[in-house]
Amino acid sequence: MAMGAGVLAYFGLREEPPVWTMAPAPVLIVLAWLVAVRAPHAGWAIGLVAAAALGFAAAVGHAWLAPPPLAPPMRAVVLSGVVQNVELLPEGRRVTLAEPRFGPDDPAQPRTIRIRLRASDPARPEPGDRLNVRALVRAPSAPAFPGAWDFQRAAFFAGQGGAGFAIGPAEVTPRGGRAPPLAGLRTAIEARVTGVVPGPAGAVAAALLTGGQSAIPREDLTAMRDSGLAHLLSVSGLHIAIVMGVTFWVVRLLVACWRWLALRVDGKAWAGVAGLVAGGFYMLLTGAQVPMQRSFATAVLVTLALLTGRQAISLRSLALAAAAVMLVAPDALLGPSFQMSFAAVLALIAGWEAMKGPMARLRGDGAWWRHAAVFAVGLVGTSVLAGFATAPFGLAHFGRLQWYGVAANAVAVPLTSVVVMPAGMLAALLMPLGLDALPLAVMGWGCEAVLAVAREVASWPGAAQGAKPIPPWGLAVFAFGMAWLCLWRMRWRLVGLPLMALGLASPALHRPPDLFVSGDARLIGFAADGALWLQRQSGASALTRDSWLRAHGLAEMRPLPAEGEAAGGAVSCRAGACTLRATRDGPAAA
Repeated sequence: MAMGAGVLAYFGLREEPPVWTMAPAPVLIVLAWLVAVRAPHAGWAIGLVAAAALGFAAAVGHAWLAPPPLAPPMRAVVLSGVVQNVELLPEGRRVTLAEPRFGPDDPAQPRTIRIRLRASDPARPEPGDRLNVRALVRAPSAPAFPGAWDFQRAAFFAGQGGAGFAIGPAEVTPRGGRAPPLAGLRTAIEARVTGVVPGPAGAVAAALLTGGQSAIPREDLTAMRDSGLAHLLSVSGLHIAIVMGVTFWVVRLLVACWRWLALRVDGKAWAGVAGLVAGGFYMLLTGAQVPMQRSFATAVLVTLALLTGRQAISLRSLALAAAAVMLVAPDALLGPSFQMSFAAVLALIAGWEAMKGPMARLRGDGAWWRHAAVFAVGLVGTSVLAGFATAPFGLAHFGRLQWYGVAANAVAVPLTSVVVMPAGMLAALLMPLGLDALPLAVMGWGCEAVLAVAREVASWPGAAQGAKPIPPWGLAVFAFGMAWLCLWRMRWRLVGLPLMALGLASPALHRPPDLFVSGDARLIGFAADGALWLQRQSGASALTRDSWLRAHGLAEMRPLPAEGEAAGGAVSCRAGACTLRATRDGPAAA
């Protein structure tokens, strides 16, 4: 918590701090250690300050080490670079170029560029190829309004310099550069999976094995999101737990079946190491995104605890995993992926601590129906806990609520755990031998079943509704209250409940802007009478418009009238000019 506060303190600054502000962190860490020997309470207090200083220093260090932003030319250029990644899209491909050049005589740039190739382009670039293409490139966009998601900040820390689209055919020079590790394997697996399992099911299967979601059709992504199943597409804790768990038990079973080996080695240790190797490889193969980093860090601690006879799952392990992620990528703290994944695991661990006694009593004498009841209660309970813990963060970032997530997860999660992921693991093992067609077909069937669940649940009335987002301060209050409730064991933990309630009620206490103007002035929006009234020109950003809609929890858009009044008199237009008034007696904007 203290380390996260330090990271947030850095991102709350208006100016970049000098590099010497990193210096207090090591000094405070040593001081806390020395003081704790004689005065433990004082040492803990200094330790909290040291942790905050460490989080601040990590953010400062990452900002100073990052390459400077790019300023792409505001014209069409002949872009060249080394292909680092290839993403399959429903139509066409998108490539990530390293060492990009905006002309034959320009120097190589230190950041990457993402380019969408034309759907009709016959070129099939692979990681490590050199690509030349005529394209339009733009720098990452600024926030749609103050407090909105900052694409420039995210791109800066991700090493991205811009994105664009091709306006000509691509020329590919095979093996003209160096590809990142596993990039070629990732592309080959994705192509093989989508070749054997066609359609959306193949795209979902490829996403689970390689981490890329770009090939999934937009309507299916929307169905997964509206049904509360989007987390199944984001490779994270559930997936790595299945991979490591299956590997652990298979290796342990093989050791136990080989009597000579079982008498000479510790099968549990071998299985644990094999699980870690499988999990680490899976993390690298899927791109090592933030949820996967958190999951793998936690899995390492859990495995080490199992091998040393200690408690496997604990809040201490979660805290260490969070600290590791913030040291590696401090900016991840601001994103929904970090917040939702850690919130879900925190709620599940705290909920298990509170429910393990009643669950043990329910299991009783071990009758089959008691085991079935424990499984059902556990499945529903984990869905409810994780859903409640992550809903405020999803509302803050996406402005939507999914009401039937528990029902959808009750069917889709067992399908993923029992059918989809084990079949995918078997297919990956048999792929080098060319024997992967059958397990891929089984995996495709499972993915189609998951998609069917998502489509059905998303079609139910009111499955997903737009709502006014939780403001940043409300989200911080909710997160602090939730952490207070989950971390403490004494009765004062209940103080977290009113804090959580205040955070949930914060949208009613917060008023977003009524009038919006895009950075290029091509789009003007005014929120009134339950709709967003728009005046737009050619080339206006749809992404900016959608951000304005989410800011007020609106779904309806209307054009500003050419003449007359609208929105109950809040909008009045005459002779090509409009007067906008947020309240009847309030100031007017023209």
